[in-house]
Amino acid sequence: HVQLVESGGGSVQAGGSLRLSCTASGYTSSSFCMGWFRQAPGKEREGVAVIDSDGVTSYADSVKGRFTISRDNAKNTMSLQIDSLKPEDSAMHYCAAVTFCRGSYCCRLDDLNKFNYWARGTQVTVS
Repeated sequence: HVQLVESGGGSVQAGGSLRLSCTASGYTSSSFCMGWFRQAPGKEREGVAVIDSDGVTSYADSVKGRFTISRDNAKNTMSLQIDSLKPEDSAMHYCAAVTFCRGSYCCRLDDLNKFNYWARGTQVTVS
């Protein structure tokens, strides 16, 4: 059983920065995909950024150039550095993981069903 614990959400002003973190436990292998998804009220959940087991990243077009995802395999942690926040970035953000996933083929923004573990979510509010 894999547990995901996230932190770093909060309320910030437009143009500000925020850093989200997620730690995975109960899984010793680094062969997994991790990513961030977000869902605003009345909207469908969408992929924000993912990083595969090799460190290859993928971003939603709306966040490219502003968001940077990284991971530390030794610590089983992932971080999302968010810069130049916009009001439209306001949403509940979810850390998620795909276990037994090596490479990018099983680590995609548009395949939510592949992510078999999810954190509880952390709210990001931009004003």
